[in-house]
Amino acid sequence: MKKIILLITFLVLSLTAFTAYAVDKKQAQDVTTYLKQGDITGDKKEDLIEIRGTPFEEGSLFLKEITLKIKTSEGKTLKSKLDAGYEPAIKFNDLNHDKINDILLRVETGESGGSSNYYLYTAINAKQEELPVPEPLSIISQFEEGYKAMIKIDATGESHIFDLSDRKAKYDQLGLYNEGKLNEPMELIVSPYSTLKPVKISKDKNKTGLRGVQRISGVANNDTIGFVESSWVYENGKWRIIDTSIRKNSKTKQKKQVDVTNPSNVT
Repeated sequence: MKKIILLITFLVLSLTAFTAYAVDKKQAQDVTTYLKQGDITGDKKEDLIEIRGTPFEEGSLFLKEITLKIKTSEGKTLKSKLDAGYEPAIKFNDLNHDKINDILLRVETGESGGSSNYYLYTAINAKQEELPVPEPLSIISQFEEGYKAMIKIDATGESHIFDLSDRKAKYDQLGLYNEGKLNEPMELIVSPYSTLKPVKISKDKNKTGLRGVQRISGVANNDTIGFVESSWVYENGKWRIIDTSIRKNSKTKQKKQVDVTNPSNVT
């Protein structure tokens, strides 16, 4: 009798394990999220560029595994693994100025600040190489007395004071201020790039660079105070900052030009 019970138990456990394996296998099915043809190797023939992802579960928009796959016109396959995220997208532009389009790839993180991860690849002569993207600006920030906030961009020395008096009631209720006096020192939330897009560089219309936008928030990511924009050009294997802009949420931005001949303005 014990043998029969053990046999039944074994069969039930085996069936459960098989069912779980089948479900996992179904969940792990790759999907193609992007497919396009174009010359990115420089041989004037069309290559096939594909993004494939594995959803976290069936029907999920979150991709736990993402792969960039390039099949060259000569039949060679190039692959790169990317971080998990949402809605991967590609833009083709010549960002390193070798007259061949590069691949700028964005993957949304899904975080409340609206940030994304960015990747840059070149595949000239069917050899794939990852290029750096500009690092987000290092920004010093803090709330100040009298319902104000200060930010300072390390790379340029530019600083800006935001007037936050329209948030007096909210900040008093949260205990950040007491009738204009800070209860304790507190930094702002400086997010990485929410967008990083190809743009024509104003100083040289024949070159394409990148413009990044970083969100500045107060007590939470949805408490948007302003945005910092930065424009970059790729020169001699490095990104050089061209200009920065600071603007309060939904208001006019202020722009500062940076000396592009200064080697210190490089990331």
